[in-house]
Parts: sequence; structure tokens; C-alpha cells
Amino acid sequence: MSSWSEPQPDSRFVAVDGLRIHYKRSGQGPALVLLHGSGSSLQHFDRATGLLSESFDLIRPDLPGFGLTGPRGDRDYRIPTYAATVAAFVAALGVEHYAVAGNSLGGNIAWNLALDHPERLTGLVLVNATGYPEKQMPAGMRLTRHPLLRPVLRRVMPRGAIERNLRATVGPHSTIVDDAMVDRAYELMSRPGNRSAFVDLCNTDQPDRSAQIPRIGVPTLALRSAGVDGQHFARDIPGARELVHPHGGHLLPEEEPQWVADAITKFLAPLTDTPTH
Repeated sequence: MSSWSEPQPDSRFVAVDGLRIHYKRSGQGPALVLLHGSGSSLQHFDRATGLLSESFDLIRPDLPGFGLTGPRGDRDYRIPTYAATVAAFVAALGVEHYAVAGNSLGGNIAWNLALDHPERLTGLVLVNATGYPEKQMPAGMRLTRHPLLRPVLRRVMPRGAIERNLRATVGPHSTIVDDAMVDRAYELMSRPGNRSAFVDLCNTDQPDRSAQIPRIGVPTLALRSAGVDGQHFARDIPGARELVHPHGGHLLPEEEPQWVADAITKFLAPLTDTPTH
């Protein structure tokens, strides 16, 4: 049985911000950086990667606190810090211009990147992104804020709890939550420091930058599941487009990889094409 908590043959690592960032890179074309959500890892995009790597140079990091990248020494899990680390990570790979697509927390980091490094971004895709104050925190994350549970969850996060959390985040008709997916999430969460990093992230007082969202000038596509609340990106970002999936859940890139890949490819193609004279 292959272990998710060990590097795979296509694993790569780069030193950034005192971290050894784990990433995978595949495909060819204009650069597209994919950012996963909380409690997840770069494997979140496995299903979409085969579809997207035909058109893009795909770069998928494990975000700090997750996967094989692991925790930050300074325990700084503020979203603008994440955005700065992602910008430094892509720069370390020698990539100057790129599109970024992020799911959930990854989407929050992506739009912060668009605010802080607009000159780098060719396009922005927000998949059930977070960052508005009225967006409700999932039950699994709320538990980590309980003062009595907090120290317990740093030491142990039961596989059953992880499975329940995954089932709660997918759409009602989804069948993607299987043993392999739960094993992956459980193994990666059980790596040294990752549980504590997750608890730290959930207990971080995030700066509310939502008032700055209308300043985003990067071409933006918002992909949203009909049942996901608290998002106003299409309303607030000038010229943004939105596509709504009728029955997807929070994990759209895993639940509906073809729908997500088609939407991203169609949106980014005219933005990233090199003009021919």
C-alpha cells in the first residue's frame, strides 16, 4: 500500500520562507497555480490535473500546514502571509506570470494574491472561495475553537471525524468520499505537526480584507456550488463572471473535475494565449 505521507515519484520540493514546500508540476502551456483548501492537500486536484495539463503548465503546492509541506515554524497562518508565501514559492520556480485557481481557503489566498501581486497574475479562478465575514465556518473547524477540545485535537483527530467532515462538505449526490480519500486525508493530517497547524489556522484571527475585493483588477471567474453561501465575488469584482453548479458541494474540483476543468480552460484560454503576429 502506498503511503500518502511519503513523497511520490513525481514529488518535488523547494525551500521558501523557511519551509520545504512540496509540490507537483505537470503539463505544458501557460502557468496555472492550483491552491487546495483547508484540511486538504495538492491531491485535491488529482482528478482535474489530467484534464488541465493538456493546456497548462500546472503547479500544485501543498500549502503550509498541510500535506508534505507541514507546519510553519512561526505558526503564522494569516491569509496575507499565505499569499506572500505562494508568491515567493512561484517566484522560486522562476515563473513570472501565472493564473491562479483556488478552492475554499485556496480561493481566499488566491484573491489576496490578486490584491497584493496583481502584476504577476494573468487570471483568477475562485472555486467556492472564502473571505467574506458572513461565510460560515464548517462544523469540523468550529470544534477546534472549543477550549477543552483544542488540546485534544492537537494530539488526535479520529479517522471517523475526518470522514464525517468530508461527507458534510460534498454535494448530496456525490459518491467521491471513499476509503482511499478518507485514508489520504487521515494520513496527511496525522503527519507530525499537521494537526496542530490545522488547529492554529482555525484559531487565527484573520484580517477582514473583504472591503478591498472591489479593487481586484485581474480577470476573474467565480465557480460556485448552488448550496454554498456567503460569496459575493461575482458582485464585487469588476467584470467578474460566475458559473454555478446546481448540486455540487464544497469540493467542486474533486466532485466535478470535468466541469471545473472545462470552465477554467475556456475562461483562461483567451487571457493566456500568446498573440501571433
